[in-house]
Amino acid sequence: MSRRGINEDADVIVVGAGPAGSTAATYLARAGLDVLLLEKSSFPREKVCGDGLTPRGVKQLIDLGIDTREENGWLHNKGLRVVGGGVTLELDWPELATFPNYGVVRPRMDFDEMLANTAKAAGARMHENTTVTKAIIENGRVVGVEAKQGPEKNPVTYRAPITVACDGVSARLALSAGLQKDDDKPMGVAVRRYYASPRTKDDYLESHLELWAPDGQLLPGYGWIFGMGDGSVNVGLGILSTSKAYGTTDYRALLRSWLDGTPEEWGFREENATSRIGGAALPMGLNRKPHYKSGLVLVGDAGGMVNPFNGEGIGYAMESARIASESVVQALARTGVNREHALHGYPVRIEQALGSYYRLGNVFSKLIGNPAVMRAATKYGMPRKRLMKLVLKLLAGLYDPKDGDAMDRLIVAATKLAPTA
Repeated sequence: MSRRGINEDADVIVVGAGPAGSTAATYLARAGLDVLLLEKSSFPREKVCGDGLTPRGVKQLIDLGIDTREENGWLHNKGLRVVGGGVTLELDWPELATFPNYGVVRPRMDFDEMLANTAKAAGARMHENTTVTKAIIENGRVVGVEAKQGPEKNPVTYRAPITVACDGVSARLALSAGLQKDDDKPMGVAVRRYYASPRTKDDYLESHLELWAPDGQLLPGYGWIFGMGDGSVNVGLGILSTSKAYGTTDYRALLRSWLDGTPEEWGFREENATSRIGGAALPMGLNRKPHYKSGLVLVGDAGGMVNPFNGEGIGYAMESARIASESVVQALARTGVNREHALHGYPVRIEQALGSYYRLGNVFSKLIGNPAVMRAATKYGMPRKRLMKLVLKLLAGLYDPKDGDAMDRLIVAATKLAPTA
């Protein structure tokens, strides 16, 4: 039963039907709330992404009730192949209590539509082709959104006691409410392209650690090769803002240059390209706070939830959406000040889940922004497989926080030592 008041259009407005928004809308609708999900484009639609999920992301899919078996269209992988410093290592995903031991690949064109349909099946009301432009603020509180709808861009307004911003890196809602990003936190940029390639089926996601700027500097980032299983391969690269080359490098040209150096039989040449080169910014390290303010909840990329260690965003978007939805459900069962207490619990839980780990990641991103550090890490780390297993666990956030092995305990101890600022 709806809890909405007079002149309200829903119990909750969720802006953006990407992984964060669709996940939040699903959990909220399953809890019996009247959810309005607003999406600026229409499905199916393309998103710039690597299309690969580590076991951390797979856990979120399973929690949501998604069937991740291969017969349901998911291409499984068993680990990460790392290439760098003249060494190639195949590192299996760790065996953990907290996360499954496999990753998956699925095109975002299909993936996002599937999650949006899951939200609709749960009871969320989705309006496509609805571009939210800003928050409606009354008496210092967000009480709804203004939007433009349809091809005619008709102005519309929607009102609800709580608005969940899942509008991605643009963060229009947050900006309209005065929430700015922290420029001291790292940002990333990613570019990717699809190619027809014989490397389409692979048991491992592949990561190349040596990306060179035109001036010969080793860049902080990596190139990826993710087989899609359908005759195509998603190939791309991600670079951190902590390098001096950030913002001055032609990333599309860098992608072409890197791929021109790969074996011709892999097929990563212009004549085999099946898409344009797409680019996207990656907001990292919880770079926009507070994650809750006066009726507005920030989730996923809108709150800077991308992992600063590895650039993974989908799993963390879904994880933050689950946490946010639990806080919103609790809030809407209360009134007055007690409702606000529930909503203010959301950023506290985000801090508990990701805060110290992301702070350590922010330090890591600054360190590898130094080409000498990046070069030494690649040269001396890659030949040591046991060390690289630890690095994989750290970078992918794949460790058991309690009752883990020695590597897990070392990672937990390291996060506790991360600076608080």
